[in-house]
Amino acid sequence: MAKQSPRWPEPVALETPVAAIDRLLREGRAIDALSVAEPLAAKNPRMLQAWLGVARARLHLGWIAEADEALERLDAFAAADPQVALLRGIVHQRLGRTDQAADRLRFVATGRSLQAVEASVALGELFWFAHRHDDLKSWLASAGPAWAHDPRAALLHARVLGRHDPAAAVDALRALAVPSNGPQIRRAAGFEAVGLLDRLGRYREAYDLALAIHADTTAPFDLDGVLLETGRVAQAVSRGERFPASRVEPVEGICLVAGLPRSGTTLLEQMLDRHPSISGIGEYDGVDRLGFDLQSTGQWPRGLGMLRAEVVRPIRDRYVRGARRLARPGAPWCFDKTLRAWRWIPALACALPGARFIHLQRDPRDMAISILLSYFHPINDGWTASLGSIRRVVELERALLPTALAAGGFKHESIVYERLVSDPAGHAARCLSLLGLQIDAAVLDPQENRRAVFTLSHEQVRRPINASSIGRWKNYAFAFDGSWDALAADHARTSAAADRSERSA
Repeated sequence: MAKQSPRWPEPVALETPVAAIDRLLREGRAIDALSVAEPLAAKNPRMLQAWLGVARARLHLGWIAEADEALERLDAFAAADPQVALLRGIVHQRLGRTDQAADRLRFVATGRSLQAVEASVALGELFWFAHRHDDLKSWLASAGPAWAHDPRAALLHARVLGRHDPAAAVDALRALAVPSNGPQIRRAAGFEAVGLLDRLGRYREAYDLALAIHADTTAPFDLDGVLLETGRVAQAVSRGERFPASRVEPVEGICLVAGLPRSGTTLLEQMLDRHPSISGIGEYDGVDRLGFDLQSTGQWPRGLGMLRAEVVRPIRDRYVRGARRLARPGAPWCFDKTLRAWRWIPALACALPGARFIHLQRDPRDMAISILLSYFHPINDGWTASLGSIRRVVELERALLPTALAAGGFKHESIVYERLVSDPAGHAARCLSLLGLQIDAAVLDPQENRRAVFTLSHEQVRRPINASSIGRWKNYAFAFDGSWDALAADHARTSAAADRSERSA
C-alpha cells in the first residue's frame, strides 16, 4: 500500500484591520469596530479607511458630535472623497447645519460614485425635515434612474402627496409597508400613514395600524431591566437621600431638559433658541455617553461619590466639549434637549455639577398616545410599543422627578406643558431667570426659528404656539383604561397647583 503524503492545512488569510472594521460594523459591533479603528487612525493620521472607520463606528453608536470630529479630520485631507462627503453631509444634517449638509450631499448625489443613491435619499430627507418642500419636489422630479425606483424615493413622493391629498398618501404609504420592503421602510411608511390617518380623523384606523407596525418592526424590549435601577434611585430620593457631592468643578452655561418624549421639549427648545444668549443643541448624545462611561467604572450608581476627580473630569470635559461644538457661536448657554437625562440623574450629579435643568411634564394620556403613534427607534425605544409599557415609564418618571433634581443639588424649574402654552411669556421668563437672563420678545415666536428640526415635532414647531394638541387623547379614549386614572389625577393636581402659584406670584 502506497504511503500517502501528509496534507498540510490550508493557509489562513489574516484579516486586515480595515476588513475587520467593515466586518464588525456589518455585525452591529460598533464598539469593537471602534477599538480597531481608533488605534489604527492614531498610528496613521492620514489613512482614509482608518478615519472612515472611526467616523462610521461613532455614527453607528449615535455619538454624532464625536463622529463630526473624525469627519473634520478627514476633511483636512480627503474632502472630495464621496464616502467622506456622504458621511459629512449626514452628520451636518443631524447637527442642524442644513445648507452645509445640502452642499455635501448634492456633490455626491450628482456624481457617479457608489454612494450617489444614498446621498440622493439623504438629500431628499434633508429637504423634507427642513420644510424645503419646493426643493424636495424639484429634487424628486430630477431623480435619475439610479434611485428613482428605490422604495425610499417612493416614501418621499408619498410624503409630498400627503401635503395636499392625505387620503391618497395613506394608500401609497400602506403599499410600502409590506414584507417585500425592509423593516426600516415598513416602519417609516407605516408611521407616516398613522399620522395622516390621525389628521383625517380616522382614529381607530390610526391606532390599529400603529399597533400592527409596532408588532412588525419594534424589537422585544427588557423594560424591567431598564426600570429596575432607575426605580431604586426613585425610592432612594423619595426617602430623602441625596446624591454624593461631586468632586469636579461646576460646569457653566449648560442647561438640560428633564422629561419624556412628546412633553413639549421641542417647543421649549425652539423658544429658548431664539434668545441671543442661548443655543439649542438638539438631542445631544453626550448624556448617554457620559452615563455609560460612569457606569463602566464599576461604581454605578451608589459608589459614584468615591470616584476621584481625575476619573470624572475627562468624562465631564468630553460632554462639555461636544455641547460647545454643537452650539451657535457667541451663545454662552447650551440647551440640551436630550430625552435621556431623567434616567441618568446620579451620573449628571457626579459629572455636571452646576448644570441647570428644566423639568417638563404634560398630561400623561396626551403624551402616551403621541408616543404610541410616532416613529421611535425600534430597539433603543422599544418601550414605546404599547400603552401599558409607556404607562410604566411615565409612572417611574413622575416618581423620580423633580425630587431627584433637588437630591442632586441642581437649580431647576418645573414647567407644565399646558400652562406653558396658555402663558408662554410668563413661563419663558421663568426659564430665562433660571439662567440669569432677561426676557426677549423673540422667544414668543418659535415658529420664526430658522433652525432645522429633525425630531417628531418638526411640523408642529413651524406654527405659532397653540393648544391644538391638548386633549388629543380623547380621540383615543377607547384605548385607555382605569390604570391611567391615578396618573391623570396627579397631573391635574400638579397643573392646578401651578396655576394657583402663578396667580399668586
